[in-house]
Amino acid sequence: MSGLRIDLDWIARATGGRLISGAGDLEVGAIVTDSRTAQAGDLFIALRGPRFDGHDFVADVLARGVAGIVIEGGATVSADAGGVIVTDDTLRALQDIGGAIRREAGTTVVAITGSAGKTTTKEAIAECLATRFRVVKNKGNLNNHIGLPLSLTELRSKPDVAVMELGMNHAGEISTLVAIARPNVRVWTNVGDAHIGFFESADAIADAKAEILEDAGPDTVLVCNADDRRVMARVGRFNGRLVTFGTTGGASVEARDIEDIGLSGMRARVATQAGERVVTTPLLGRGNLSNVLAAIAVSLELGVPLDDVVARVAALVPASRRGAVRALRNGVRLVDDSYNSSPAALRRALDVIGHEAGSRRVAVLGEMLELGEHSTALHQECGRAVVQAGVARLFVVGGAPARALGDAAVAAGLDPAAVSWFETSDAAGPAVVSSITRGDLVLVKGSRGIRTDVVADRIVAELA
Repeated sequence: MSGLRIDLDWIARATGGRLISGAGDLEVGAIVTDSRTAQAGDLFIALRGPRFDGHDFVADVLARGVAGIVIEGGATVSADAGGVIVTDDTLRALQDIGGAIRREAGTTVVAITGSAGKTTTKEAIAECLATRFRVVKNKGNLNNHIGLPLSLTELRSKPDVAVMELGMNHAGEISTLVAIARPNVRVWTNVGDAHIGFFESADAIADAKAEILEDAGPDTVLVCNADDRRVMARVGRFNGRLVTFGTTGGASVEARDIEDIGLSGMRARVATQAGERVVTTPLLGRGNLSNVLAAIAVSLELGVPLDDVVARVAALVPASRRGAVRALRNGVRLVDDSYNSSPAALRRALDVIGHEAGSRRVAVLGEMLELGEHSTALHQECGRAVVQAGVARLFVVGGAPARALGDAAVAAGLDPAAVSWFETSDAAGPAVVSSITRGDLVLVKGSRGIRTDVVADRIVAELA
């Protein structure tokens, strides 16, 4: 199937902008907002941001032969600039372009929100659907008001299904993304404490996540977590069809006889309307089992045979730095979960290593950001969870909240000599490596801003 042909006239119509220079029938290639990636034939959209203004780089991208640029009124360009479209708001123009491509492509869109597990759920859904369909997904963390419309431009190739992650840290953001993506299938994984510093409470987070329910028609499907009381308290107002997953009796996709097989993953008997199967996944912990159940539910809704889904789930691998297990020298095993962290996600990761017997457990835990006035208390809760998980050696990285985590672990019974605090991950790395002994199991996890990935990379460099 041929893709959508997009020219400068099409862009002008989609954005309500004015083509003031260039040939309207000139086809454009990739749609980009980063001037460093712009190539000949691309369309460059000049966004204004807190650190950079894309209008400052217009001359550079034009010199590289882009097919056209989208700028805001008042910006100046040379008389021989080539294709130039003027709009009132270039961010809105990008969102309009993504939304227009989504409407014209005819692609089924699956959109995922939740406090934890969005990326893993996205990857699992995309992998399962790929057994039958041509699938695109947003890359990395391109899931916000800029990343989502950029991701939707990939629908120009008219794939069968697009799997899109929707991120947010303030109320109103999911509403904006839903209006752009118009998802046929919505997935709500859970409500947790990520970004709680921007909200009054977990209930306020749930209300913001509930924007995933907006603008649904009777044919729209919501796949949601039956085990999450905050989710279930809000889905009654959904106008479409409800499909549930979880361990709760009566869920559409229900896990029974759950077995935690440590660093080998999870196993459960899963009951669905299409039948019952034993499902094994190498993804770690109950949180990831929940993500897998969501993927099974979506796949069955879109017509993928159950046996095909079960086979693909058994072959899943974690996304980069999201719980990947690496075997190193001297029997050392590294659980690299350094991409990001929240209190709920950290407790789940600690539960995973707590189920792994026979190894000394080492945890390198970075401060969890965006927790606001709740930060100290939540870090202290996680410090107590460290002890419950049987961690023998603890490194904490960051500011006062990280110290509070370590202090709480000591108060809960961990030997003070077994706890070390570092301000930065760069400083922590050498000490962590020197403390690791034969057969250790090492968990590395922290918020992205703390860069605990630096520690994970140092461990691999020294012990691979």
